[in-house]
Amino acid sequence: MTILKSRRLIIGGLILSAHLPMATVWGADSAPKQGSSAEQANVTDEDLRAFAKAYVEYHNIRQNYEPRLNGTKDEEEKEKLQREGDNKVKQALEKQGLTPQSYNRLFVAVNNNQQLRQ
Repeated sequence: MTILKSRRLIIGGLILSAHLPMATVWGADSAPKQGSSAEQANVTDEDLRAFAKAYVEYHNIRQNYEPRLNGTKDEEEKEKLQREGDNKVKQALEKQGLTPQSYNRLFVAVNNNQQLRQ
């Protein structure tokens, strides 16, 4: 695989899996860093609702694409599936008014604050 193709897979994987603490389907092991308590305090109810909807949508997309990615050996097909999954995740985030960065910030805030998780 060329370096360019590797980078595309890694960059694409970051969008889909940046918030997950484990290695994911897309091969990116990139959990966000711990946020400051000031960042966590700036989470509104609207932010939480948008995050929750995007979180559910992300996991639905992942459940759909994970078996398909694991089931193919064809690199071109994997790249195609990766792009499709990335686009669906981007759309799900945009639908909620989130960027990958804001989603990850909210994930860290929720993950580090039991009150927000509830």
